[in-house]
Amino acid sequence: QVQLVESGGDLVQAGESLRLSCAASRRINNINVMGWYRQAPGKQREPVATISSSGSTNYADSVKGRFTLSRDNAKNTMYLQMNRLKPEDTAVYYCKLREMVGSSWYTYWGQGTQVTVSS
Repeated sequence: QVQLVESGGDLVQAGESLRLSCAASRRINNINVMGWYRQAPGKQREPVATISSSGSTNYADSVKGRFTLSRDNAKNTMYLQMNRLKPEDTAVYYCKLREMVGSSWYTYWGQGTQVTVSS
């Protein structure tokens, strides 16, 4: 088992920046994918960005050029730097981990952190 704890959500104005953090409660196995997802009111949860254990990243088109995903494996922590925030970025942001243990994949979610961007 692993617990994921997100932090960094806040109320900001359009154009401002935030950095979200996702800390895992233990060292993550070598083969894994971590990512940020978000869910706005009345909408389905959607992927924002993912990063593999090799460091390969993918971003949703809506955040490319504004958001940057990184990870510090020594601290078991993933970060999402969000710049030039827009009101449409308002959502609960969730951290997700998919970890391979043996031949099986396990999925974990954090509890979410609220990001609100005012116009």
